[in-house]
Amino acid sequence: MRHTPFRLFWFSRSLATLSFQALAVAVAWQVYSLSGRAMDLAYVGLAQFLPMFVLTLPAGQLADRFDRRMIIAGCQAAAALGALFLALGTLGDWLGRGGIFATIALIGAARAVEAPTISAILPGLVPRALVPRASAWSASANQTAQICGPALGGLLLGFGGHVVFAGAMLGLLAAAGCAARIPAGPQQAREPVSIASVLSGIGFVRRHMIVLGSISLDLFATLLGATVALLPIYAKDVLGTGPEGLGLLRAAPALGALAMSLWLANRPLRPPVGRTLFLALFTFGLGTCVFALSRSLALSVAALAVVGAADVVSVVIRFSLVQLNTPDEMRGRVSAVNSLFVGTSNQLGEFRAGLAAALFGAVPAALLGGACTLLIAAGWMWLFPSLRKLQRLDG
Repeated sequence: MRHTPFRLFWFSRSLATLSFQALAVAVAWQVYSLSGRAMDLAYVGLAQFLPMFVLTLPAGQLADRFDRRMIIAGCQAAAALGALFLALGTLGDWLGRGGIFATIALIGAARAVEAPTISAILPGLVPRALVPRASAWSASANQTAQICGPALGGLLLGFGGHVVFAGAMLGLLAAAGCAARIPAGPQQAREPVSIASVLSGIGFVRRHMIVLGSISLDLFATLLGATVALLPIYAKDVLGTGPEGLGLLRAAPALGALAMSLWLANRPLRPPVGRTLFLALFTFGLGTCVFALSRSLALSVAALAVVGAADVVSVVIRFSLVQLNTPDEMRGRVSAVNSLFVGTSNQLGEFRAGLAAALFGAVPAALLGGACTLLIAAGWMWLFPSLRKLQRLDG
């Protein structure tokens, strides 16, 4: 993509996601080293989830009222301050568990406000016809950071947690600088703030079947099809491999997703996009079923790579559908609804997978996830025929 505003956006998102991923590795290591309790790792996730749950919908209102690029830059700068606090506390050896949880909650709040703004700003950075390609490039930034960030965090962790936190701070400040340099877009109309205005994104989604179908499909497919929580069980008990095998299993979906996002960035989607969307979902479900039944590490890695690639096709189509069918003055609030649903489904999806594994075993739990994804895809084809018959991303 040769558009300078989008390049700045891409670098901002890449640097921020890379920093957050490296930060997560160091935080998890430090919390567990301080207490030795696995439950504290759950509290780290809870500290990030609660701000997202509370702030995401109001964040959509902010994104529709104020300069989106400065909101993104401000959120990244706030997260950088949190990383600086962690670095100083770790270097001085005075940072305890409570301080870590509070700082992670602050960073989680910044990310909760940033997420819908990032989604809302992207369509205004490129011509309308290039939004799907821009979405694919954005997905490539996210997947690359998810692959490289944990590896970088683990490497720097050998020099001390303060080095990781300081590096994350510098990366977030650089990301904020890129976001602030994005050329200003048209001034947003400032609708009076009210409860009705904050919740208007939900009303918009309910009234527009294409948007409702896209967001709800993402919610239920992720909620019922998630298997990441089961990978340690598969690595140890099903496939009989060690930490290296677990690393391959964790990396496989991201590698498949990265490869597909780069493909889509250079080869635009062609009609009918509705059929492509549901084909991707069926591929996701079938790939999950193959992984569930596999007893070979190579086959399991290949199946997860296919799952990751299919997921990116679905994500790019759904994101483009939501953004292109939403007026610019509503994109922040509608993106907030989408972000809330996606974040909730990711968190609850892993809980669902772990609970099913505890009740029925890991293999039935993974197979159930794949089968549920297939059922959701089939059900949504019937419930949302306009989505199934859709020819073009702009409706």
